[in-house]
This record gives sequence, C-alpha cells and structure tokens, in this order.
Amino acid sequence: MPEKLTVLIPCRNESHNIRACVESVRPVADEILVADSLSTDDTTEIVRRLGDCRLIEREFVDHADFKNWAIPQASHPWILQIDADERLTELLAAEVRDVLERDDPNRDAYRVRFDNFFLGRPIRHCGWNRSTVIRLFRRDACRYGPSRVHERLEVEPDRVGMLQGRILHYTCQSLARWTEKQNRYTTYWAEDRYAAGRRAGWPGILLRPPLRFLQLYVFRGGFLDGVAGLIVCLSSMYYTFLKYAKLWQLSRDSKK
Repeated sequence: MPEKLTVLIPCRNESHNIRACVESVRPVADEILVADSLSTDDTTEIVRRLGDCRLIEREFVDHADFKNWAIPQASHPWILQIDADERLTELLAAEVRDVLERDDPNRDAYRVRFDNFFLGRPIRHCGWNRSTVIRLFRRDACRYGPSRVHERLEVEPDRVGMLQGRILHYTCQSLARWTEKQNRYTTYWAEDRYAAGRRAGWPGILLRPPLRFLQLYVFRGGFLDGVAGLIVCLSSMYYTFLKYAKLWQLSRDSKK
C-alpha cells in the first residue's frame, strides 16, 4: 500500500496561477493544502470554488516561518511542496508515485530540477539550469532553516535522493511583479547579512554587478536565450547591485 501525499502550495495573490497549479498536482495528491498569506485578490475564492483543496490562512512573516507553520498541518506523511507559479510534469508525477510506493526507509527527501520560463520564454542557460531544490520530503523529518530569502530544508545529505522529472517554473509573467519581488528580496538579504555582521563598501557596489552579468551572459550562455536571456542577466546584475547598495546603506546609517 503506497504512502499518502499532501501537496502543499504556499501562496499570496496568485489568482492568475492557482487554478493551473492545482490541476497539475491532482494526479498525485491525496490532499491539496493551500497555505495562503492573506491574499487581497481572488486567490482564496478560487481555491474554495475548486472544491478539492483544504485552505489555511495566516499572516506572512517570512518564507521559512510560513512554510514551517504549514508543514505540520499536512494530513499525510509525505509532502510535495510546489509554488503557485509552478506546474508538475507527468514524468515527475510518475516518479513521485514510485517514491510513495517504495517508501525507502533510507530517504527522507528528494531533490528536483526545474524548467524555467521568463515572460513565457524558456530559459535554458543564464545559470538557471543548474539548481536543484528539495521539494518532496517526509513531513516529520524536515523543517526549513531560518532564512528570509531562498530558504532551505534542513535534512541529512545522505538521506536525500534525486528525481529526474522536472517542475515547470513560470518565474516571471510580469516585469512589474518581478521588480517588486527583487526589491523585497534584496531588502531581506541586506538586513539578514547586516544582522550577521557583514558590511559593504564601494568595491562590492562597483564590481560585483558587472561581474555577475559577465558570468551569466557570457560564461553561462545567457546570450543563447535571446532577448529574454539578456533581460534575465541584466536583472540579475541589478539584483546584485541592490543587495550591496542596501547593505552599504545599512552600514552607513548605523554610523550616524
């Protein structure tokens, strides 16, 4: 008898994404748990109309805190965490079913890769094709470590497997929303690094952004992704600039 699975979807203001996300996970989900951080659009109304989702709501503090609040509320021993702007592929769904069937006692979590899309265009370079993230894990064995940006599940490395199927990630569907996210995340990054004792000066602000662009656009083949790749690499350069400029500002303001 296969183990049962809760699909956990954290979201806020994802009315344009949530329906397609839910539809993609239905083939594997014994429970679909939507954790909403007080959306102000129609997200929760759409979730309720879908009928086969359990909705929980709470104010957002940071990503790790919010997900750690939601994880224990899953009804089943395995969790597949997927964001609202992501879609489960058939290959990955089949692998998830196989994991649940085997329930390997030596594995507490599994990593997956992503096919990323930017403004509807696939991004196959720019360094985006390298990352793997733990998304399938045992409810009672894993929690996110304290971090407001790019939070990670804490689990023993030798208990983590790797799946071949991919998640489709529609990472940017609007440049306005994309730049809002960049602004928010760079603030979190700078505040966390400042609290940890890190400081920034002019070399970081001047040198790191163009070096980041060169790394992604030239050495990691961003130019092969056309205009979309150019925008991705330029936005990454700007993201790097914001991180170190905000850290410098915090350092300067503390001396006043």
